[in-house]
Amino acid sequence: MDKEEALLQQGSDAEILLNTDAFTRTINALVDVSVQAFLSSAPDQNVKREEAYNHYRALTDVVSTLRQQVEVRDQINAKETNQEEE
Repeated sequence: MDKEEALLQQGSDAEILLNTDAFTRTINALVDVSVQAFLSSAPDQNVKREEAYNHYRALTDVVSTLRQQVEVRDQINAKETNQEEE
């Protein structure tokens, strides 16, 4: 499998995962936990607040990475379609 095929497969796998209800519910539940931990912490609880923020950022980074993989796949497919039309 060459690099382009790997990127296409990675994008398809990412899209499947993003469209899975169980994945979405899990991510949303974890985000809610992070936000609640942040909001329920006192202003002087810097460590707790930073941990909650870092947890939230990690979750959003995972979702962003998956979306980026889908976008890369779509760009490769669009490029191939344009080349076939020429």
